[in-house]
Amino acid sequence: MSRVRVAAFSVSLDGYGAGPDQSESQPLGAGGESLHEWMFPTRTFQRLYGDKEGTTGIDDQFAVRSFDNVGAWILGRNMFGPVRGPWPDERWRGWWGEEPPYHVPVFVLTHHERPPLEMKGGTVFHFVTGGIRAALDLARDAAAGRDVRIGGGAATIRQYLEARLIDDLHLAVSPVLLGRGEPLFAGLDLPALGYAPTEHVASDKALHVLIERRQGGAALPADDLA
Repeated sequence: MSRVRVAAFSVSLDGYGAGPDQSESQPLGAGGESLHEWMFPTRTFQRLYGDKEGTTGIDDQFAVRSFDNVGAWILGRNMFGPVRGPWPDERWRGWWGEEPPYHVPVFVLTHHERPPLEMKGGTVFHFVTGGIRAALDLARDAAAGRDVRIGGGAATIRQYLEARLIDDLHLAVSPVLLGRGEPLFAGLDLPALGYAPTEHVASDKALHVLIERRQGGAALPADDLA
């Protein structure tokens, strides 16, 4: 059965999912790369981006699980790139080169229209101006029964959590403090929204925490959303 998931999303001890001052040279914001030190050495990451065999173990197991059964992704615009406002042109094609790691349709939330962008390896970026529910409807259709993965950033995840549209989250809590940046849970009362932790596993570099929407914690109707 198709689920809406957040997976392998890294967060600091003080609750930030990215550092401040994102730019083309700092896609994760100032200090943001430190959140992902658990992921970089893994075999999964190295096979996507590196040239080493990579490590196995707890961190790699969670990295592998994060890609399992994913049929479509949803990203906030900041996850796609640093361009703000109307698209000046179509030169920006994402952070990942000509063959991004998704290999399935990706739906990018934006306020500004742009034609779909087809990349190598099966990734097609679709730019959705109709909001989070419109993007989810499109992603579910594209996933064809497989899961929809909400890739971030933090503001996008917050919107889907507030609407109770996420079924489960896997967070990798990294032992770092950022001080400021993109807060993941600001303004959210997760227990009141029906979410509870169900599993936690520690590695040398992160605490992996699974959070699920409890049975009966249905998504809010559109009229109940701010």
